[in-house]
Amino acid sequence: MSKIAPCLWFANEAEEAANFYVSLFPGSRIDHVQKNVVETPSGPKGSVLVVSFTLAGQRFMALNGGTRFEHTHAISLEVDCDDQTEVDRLWERLGAGGAIEQCGWLKDRYGVSWQIVPTVVKQMLADPDPAKAGRVLQAIMEMIKLDIAGLQAAYRG
Repeated sequence: MSKIAPCLWFANEAEEAANFYVSLFPGSRIDHVQKNVVETPSGPKGSVLVVSFTLAGQRFMALNGGTRFEHTHAISLEVDCDDQTEVDRLWERLGAGGAIEQCGWLKDRYGVSWQIVPTVVKQMLADPDPAKAGRVLQAIMEMIKLDIAGLQAAYRG
């Protein structure tokens, strides 16, 4: 397992967010819930301090910090999606109560930024033909949720 795990800071929604995230990805689980052993700025004794969880094989930590800090686009979670069905499912679930953005990006209801990206996009953008890759990139810039059929049409020209 990885030695490094991203930590997501929440005011007091760490356990709720972790449970939501693990419900979305196969092979995901809550690994440990650490409670406060004394009163801290994050909450009273016995309240949730940290939730360790695994999303599709990647370890994460969710921390209740007691103070709200806004997440930014500077750190986002990118999800490789096998097909349009997976793109649509994750877009719908993660976007509910959040903010839908451009180019396959969204913020979930906790303010965490996600990139919902079909796996085929990386292959198309890496094509040695700059015209094909350029058309795909232009199509991405014009989309909200990424559409594989539209991207493939742009790729073909």
